[in-house]
Amino acid sequence: MQVIFPILLIIFFVGIIFLLRKKKNILQPNVSIEKRLLQQYVPFYQKLNEADKTEFLVRVQQFLSKVRITGIDTLVEDIDRVFVAAGSVIPVFAHKNWEYSNIEEVLIYPGSFNNNFQLMGEERNILGMVGDGALQNQMILSQHDLRNGFLHDYNALNTVIHEFVHLIDKMDGAIDGIPELLLPQKLIKPWIQIMEKETEAIKQGQSEINLYGATKKAEFLAVVSEYYFKLPELLQLNHPELFSYLDLMYKGENKKTDIKKKPAR
Repeated sequence: MQVIFPILLIIFFVGIIFLLRKKKNILQPNVSIEKRLLQQYVPFYQKLNEADKTEFLVRVQQFLSKVRITGIDTLVEDIDRVFVAAGSVIPVFAHKNWEYSNIEEVLIYPGSFNNNFQLMGEERNILGMVGDGALQNQMILSQHDLRNGFLHDYNALNTVIHEFVHLIDKMDGAIDGIPELLLPQKLIKPWIQIMEKETEAIKQGQSEINLYGATKKAEFLAVVSEYYFKLPELLQLNHPELFSYLDLMYKGENKKTDIKKKPAR
């Protein structure tokens, strides 16, 4: 008994230290800082009424309380945490019961990287990615491009929204450009037809949509979603049919708000 008690005591204190270290990994800015950064830099938040701003802030805080944001060779600041959380909330704000089940940590690199996650050398053209395999439930973002997505409002680029749209797409079991949890079944075929038509226009040089959107359907969805949230009036003017489908997905008019993850296929 005299031997067992010290061992149990050691196990207890080691467990406490582990829990404290784990909790310390998840840092959250002060609420007043969050509100200031959202009001200053996030147009989506600026346009909300006071009640919706309160809800948006709560959801930002909920995300930051659950998801670790870790800097790799860079210092993660409050502005980065708020921008990541805002990027997670914006696409699903109309879906009140939404909860991401496929993200545990966001890794922040100082800039773009290559397929081997290297920050130096050639082919460093990746601005963000959703992890798979050993990086399952992780997201990687370029800090430079994370910030530019909110600091520059004159283009249709927002890397963090792009990557969270991939996560939304993935929650029905496949990253395929068809967000089944946001789109009624009867509209999936017409949506595929719109994607194919718009993709062909991009390839023919007859569209201002980012050329990267023509690489595959999943990237088309992510690219036009960036456009939808950054420059909605211009997207509606140039692509009214495409805009109407994205509006349906992201404004929650189909009432699909009880989000459950389907098994991967």
